[in-house]
Amino acid sequence: MILNETYTLANGIKIPKLGLGTWFIDDADAARAVRNAVQLGYRNIDTAQAYGNERGVGEGVRSSEVVREDLFVSTKLAAEIKNHDEAVAAIDGSLATMGLDYIDLMLIHSPQPWSDFRGGTYAEGNREAWRALEEAYQAGKLRAIGVSNFTQTDLENILANCTVAPHANQLLVHAGNTPIELIAYCRAKEILVQAYSPIAHGEILGNPDITAMAANYGVSVPQLCIRYVLQLGTQALPKTANSDHMRANADLDFEISDGDMLALRSLDVTDYGEYSFFPVYSGK
Repeated sequence: MILNETYTLANGIKIPKLGLGTWFIDDADAARAVRNAVQLGYRNIDTAQAYGNERGVGEGVRSSEVVREDLFVSTKLAAEIKNHDEAVAAIDGSLATMGLDYIDLMLIHSPQPWSDFRGGTYAEGNREAWRALEEAYQAGKLRAIGVSNFTQTDLENILANCTVAPHANQLLVHAGNTPIELIAYCRAKEILVQAYSPIAHGEILGNPDITAMAANYGVSVPQLCIRYVLQLGTQALPKTANSDHMRANADLDFEISDGDMLALRSLDVTDYGEYSFFPVYSGK
């Protein structure tokens, strides 16, 4: 069962291959969504300061029927924080807001503030934010540290100056948007790629090619898309507050053929409809 399978980060920490993304889940609903996911067998919960639901996610973790040590909880440093002191305060802020003694993985959410996504380099600011993550990691506040939306150039800036290399890079990865070269680079550097929006924020549901392929396997489009990113060797983070969707997303007892994997990698599906205004989808 996929919920029992894990990857191992470069520091030896195990991380479940399938997680629950919580973007777009209101803080008031987050605790219930997390508890429901945990009850279904999920052990990997992902949030961010920018999502505005860390409090609810933390409540869900604390009030679940599973001991804290068996859960893997991730959050992200706000993209706008590009200096050491603000990063230190924000890390402690997340711990306090979530009511947790430690966080399993904390990421820099973006190499640029959202207002300048894919604009400037912010190299020094990212190094300073990273130094704060390293300090929290060494202090035991964080079990692993990483980045999100970082290109190879962004990663090289960190790798050339760090004492602890990033353990993960959370990227937009889905059938129709597969950054093969960046995934390969991360693998070579022992950086796990986490795939957010593996269902392209829902915009891929009506794609006729993917719909036909899913039908051939007797599965849904979301199931095909989640299985796809897992077979790429990335970690899947589909987001939902719906328990039926959580259950279906974990029902992945099938394998995509090599030919179909190639076809999915070759697709170009980057129209995100009404969600295209988000920087991660527009690229700016």
